[in-house]
Amino acid sequence: MDIDGFWAVVERSTTETGTRQARLEWLENHLSGLPAEEIVDYDVWFTLCRNRACTWDLYAVCMAITGRGSSNAFEFFADWLISLGRDDFEKVVGCPDRVLELPAVQRLHELSRTYRHERTTGDGRIRLRRVTLTRRSRWPDEFYPEFELFSYVSGRAYERATGLDVSVLKDAVEARGSREPSPS
Repeated sequence: MDIDGFWAVVERSTTETGTRQARLEWLENHLSGLPAEEIVDYDVWFTLCRNRACTWDLYAVCMAITGRGSSNAFEFFADWLISLGRDDFEKVVGCPDRVLELPAVQRLHELSRTYRHERTTGDGRIRLRRVTLTRRSRWPDEFYPEFELFSYVSGRAYERATGLDVSVLKDAVEARGSREPSPS
């Protein structure tokens, strides 16, 4: 599997499913039907993409959007960013400020707002005034900009396809020179 194949699988998982859970199941089923070498390829490309996303600028974006700054929160944010697909990923990795252009981030902004309409009468006329308030509740899990389980799919698929422990997959990925990221 090359990089184009990796992105094709990621993007197809979006079009084939409707929820995150269904997407995880679809990915695991699809990957577990591939030869072990292809699953290793998928995990290598995933790791390389996560490494590309691991910058201090994107860390700041993660903090601004989620309000969380742990290394785990950032890792799960990078997983979510990859899950959005190639175009959105490349846009944001190339220029982190462009995160505001992403439909997923715009959706989060809309979910963060609540609108109240008030009708008032004055001088015998009815006027409509719209007041916008900011909601302080948590976003629904389906839209939250973290997707930890997305990073586990290749490991589960590898175990299912080969009967081997996920550590064998991680060793194979590292043997190809791919290592877990840290901000640079």
